[in-house]
Amino acid sequence: MSSVIAATRFSVLDRSRTREGHDGPEALRATVRLAQELEALGYHRFWVSEHHGVPGVAGSAPTVLASAVAAATRTIRVGTGGVMLPNHRSLVVAEQFGVLESLFPGRIDMGLGRSVGFTDGVRKALGRDKHDAEDFAGQLAELLGWFRGTSATGVRARPAEGLTVPPYVLAVGEGATIAAEAGLPLVIGDIRGREKMLRGIETYRGSFRPSPWLAEPYVMIAGTVAVAGSEEEARRLLIPEAWSMAYSRTHGTFPPLPPAERVESLTMTDKERGFYESGLRGHVYGTREQVADQLEHVIKESGAQEVLVTTSTYDRAGLVDSFRHLAEIAELRPA
Repeated sequence: MSSVIAATRFSVLDRSRTREGHDGPEALRATVRLAQELEALGYHRFWVSEHHGVPGVAGSAPTVLASAVAAATRTIRVGTGGVMLPNHRSLVVAEQFGVLESLFPGRIDMGLGRSVGFTDGVRKALGRDKHDAEDFAGQLAELLGWFRGTSATGVRARPAEGLTVPPYVLAVGEGATIAAEAGLPLVIGDIRGREKMLRGIETYRGSFRPSPWLAEPYVMIAGTVAVAGSEEEARRLLIPEAWSMAYSRTHGTFPPLPPAERVESLTMTDKERGFYESGLRGHVYGTREQVADQLEHVIKESGAQEVLVTTSTYDRAGLVDSFRHLAEIAELRPA
């Protein structure tokens, strides 16, 4: 297999997507089981996400879920993709990660993002508005200061102070510059928006300043990867998420994942069909050989050190099989 792929780390972000006929608690338990399965396959890290008030996502408290994942695994790195800093007080975030690192030393990642709530109602419930994301750089510096004991308040973040929890910046657009100026690793997506992603990476590398956290630029590219016995089987794994995205764009709410066969039987409006077809394009999917070729191209093009796979689908068995195929493509080995 490709030496480029074999030299690249592969990790997974799971958003605890709910499925039709299956509730949120089941989705969270499925996330923990998936982490165990991916650890056995040799994936480098497993991250969970933060969403509030979204019917299709059960993961609303990433540090709590990360704790459950870390307790159920032994070697895989565990973290967040990410904690949205504008939604939280930095002291509380530092304390939470300090507790995680104290319980599971050397295995915790602190993935951080700048998004605020999905809707006006969620933002109001969180006591936030869109403008709270504008000072992400300042929020990030304040958070990192708690670990280094430099807060001007005189308060000490316990048990975080003095601990090293690797921070990662989830970025689109100007987020790449923020990551570079802070001297932190960049997590950038989506693989579908190749030109925009590559521009962000170029900006990051060109503006990078070494820091106590990181001496040289580190790039993790994120996106959907689906592998199956045929190209059509792999494409069917993409159908539930593509429809959920199309539905959210036309109805204003993000629903649980439907089975692919139900989506295929739907009569869609032209607008829905347009969003749906768009949602199926640009992903990395196909047979092992096809996916290996696509991955080698995007890794060479981006110079990324790591790929963060974000695939969600209704078919859990198909999802695990896809990750198994990908592990074999990447020649992963359990720690």
